[in-house]
Amino acid sequence: MTALTQFAQSRMAWIVLMTSAIALEICALFFQYVMKLDPCVMCIYQRVAILGLLFAGLIGVIGCQFRLVRFLGVLAWGISTAWGLKLALELVEMQTNPNPFSTCSFLPEFPSWMPLHEWLPSVFLPTGMCTDVPWELFGVTMPQWMVVAFSTYLIALVVFIIPALMPTKKA
Repeated sequence: MTALTQFAQSRMAWIVLMTSAIALEICALFFQYVMKLDPCVMCIYQRVAILGLLFAGLIGVIGCQFRLVRFLGVLAWGISTAWGLKLALELVEMQTNPNPFSTCSFLPEFPSWMPLHEWLPSVFLPTGMCTDVPWELFGVTMPQWMVVAFSTYLIALVVFIIPALMPTKKA
C-alpha cells in the first residue's frame, strides 16, 4: 500500500480535516466577537459548510477502518466543500459587482426542522450585510480567502478520494 493510501485511510488524515475546520470556525468567532465584524447570511451559510467539513472529519475519525464509513465521510466532505465554494464565489461576486436589485436576505433560510439561527443565535444569526467589505488581508477580502480555503479542501478531496475509498489492506 502506498504512503498516500495509508495516510488517506488513517485516523490522522481525518483529524487534520476536522482540526482545520475547527480552526476556521474559531477564526469566524474571533472575527465576530473580538474584531466586532458582523457576519452576513452568506457568511453564516459558509460557517455551516465548514461545520459540514468538521462533521465529515468526525465521521472519518470514528470509522476510518471501514470503507463504507470513509465513503460517507468523503461524501460529506465533497458536498460541504462544493456548497461552501459556491457560496464563497457568490459572495465575492456580490461584493465586487454590487447590484441594488440582488441582495442577500437578513435571515438565514434553514430547514424548519433545524432552525440553527433560533437554537444558537450567537453563532448562526446574521447581523451584517453581504455587500460590506469590513476586512482585508494583503488586499484579499474574507470571501476571497474562503474561496482559497474551499478550493484547498477541494484539491485535497481530489487527491484523497481514490486512496481513501480503496479497500483496506489486511496486515
